Amino acid sequence: MIETPDRTPLPRDFFDRPVLEVAPDLLGRTLVRNTDDGTIELRLTEVEAYAGAIDPGSHAFRGRTARNDVMFGPPGRAYVYFTYGMWHCLNLVCGPEGTASGVLLRAGQVTVGAELTRKRRLSARHDRELAKGPARLATALSVDRALNGTDVCGDPDADLAILAGTPVADDLVRSGPRTGVGGDGAVHPWRFWIDGDPSVSPYRAHVPRRRRT
Repeated sequence: MIETPDRTPLPRDFFDRPVLEVAPDLLGRTLVRNTDDGTIELRLTEVEAYAGAIDPGSHAFRGRTARNDVMFGPPGRAYVYFTYGMWHCLNLVCGPEGTASGVLLRAGQVTVGAELTRKRRLSARHDRELAKGPARLATALSVDRALNGTDVCGDPDADLAILAGTPVADDLVRSGPRTGVGGDGAVHPWRFWIDGDPSVSPYRAHVPRRRRT
């Protein structure tokens, strides 16, 4: 028997916890994106935790800036950043206000609105690849900086929302090094994913970018 996902919005206190508790607990939850074209929903299958001032891999490691300001705000909000001059990535702020912790949403299985995401992800060969990786997830859901700071708690009809979904059993959760994180932050096994799920992205170690001569 397939369990029907719970449509209850996750409350703010779900996010007002240490990032290493929130991150694995997001697996199996439902991310809702309401657009002018229609609604898209996906089941989260892969995430990464970033722990603010104690984490060299975090955008907030060196303090507060205009770019990362939302990370320091109340939990349960979206932090959207632009990277490599090409891609957006979607994070959810968690932990007590001021700690700047966040969870990067790395991958998910589209359960509603696949026809909308296919138009944005023309290179995807299969539906399991529509949101396989953080940039692909943001592209599929039409996420950009306009959504930075959006409250994801409460209204399922808001631009972004997180519903209770179907939490994953502990024995199906795997963890390992974060993808593409170098330096001191590379050692943290703070990437979490659902074992065997085909929408999970492959692990890639950090490769230093070469400076142009």
